[in-house]
Amino acid sequence: MKKILIVRTGGTFPEYREKHKDFEHWTAEGMGLSDAMWHCVNVQAGETLPEPEEFAGAAVTGSHDMVTDDADWIRHAGDWVARAVDAGLPLLGICFGHQLMADALGGRAGYHPDGVEMGTADVVLTEEGRKDVLLSGLPPVFKGHVTHSQTALELPPGAVLLATGSHDPHQCFRVGRHAWGVQFHPEFDAAAIRYYLDRREDILREAGRDVAAIRAAVCDTPESASLLERFAVYCRDR
Repeated sequence: MKKILIVRTGGTFPEYREKHKDFEHWTAEGMGLSDAMWHCVNVQAGETLPEPEEFAGAAVTGSHDMVTDDADWIRHAGDWVARAVDAGLPLLGICFGHQLMADALGGRAGYHPDGVEMGTADVVLTEEGRKDVLLSGLPPVFKGHVTHSQTALELPPGAVLLATGSHDPHQCFRVGRHAWGVQFHPEFDAAAIRYYLDRREDILREAGRDVAAIRAAVCDTPESASLLERFAVYCRDR
């Protein structure tokens, strides 16, 4: 059986990683994958991405970097995403990965005009989202953890909007049959998002956000977390 590829585009804070591992581990664990069932390529560190055909599917992680940063590794990762979609590889882009997919496939990523979004947000399925193979069966509105300053400002041509939100209109989209982008973080648990709120409290206050209210609204997000295992099952069954 082919493995699932996890494309690491960044990691969490070093002190949090020491105790809780990192984005690629959270993603693999959420998918229910044993160590033998996944492979990680750290594109941020300059590692070369393999041919898409070698894998059953791929997830592109979040990052503390920005898609609009002028970095070779980001351009190389975007080129690979476009090739993977052309090859029909199932893809799941998470936050930075979602924005990278939008940008690489003909849309546009950039800073959100209303600033940072952080905490636990409502994700609202569209009519197409309720019929989507990955999202069908989820509640019409479910919770997802978010922490981002950039967003998919424009979706790629032909993309299908699957979920929206009060702050970000593009919480989830699909390109073709097998490529999904999610702005929220299905791999984050409540403890992780609380840590991010602690670390980035000053950013939120500078943006005029009510930090106490945001922190009080943090909760578990089992519905959004289920997308990881749903995606892994989709890759295996396909």
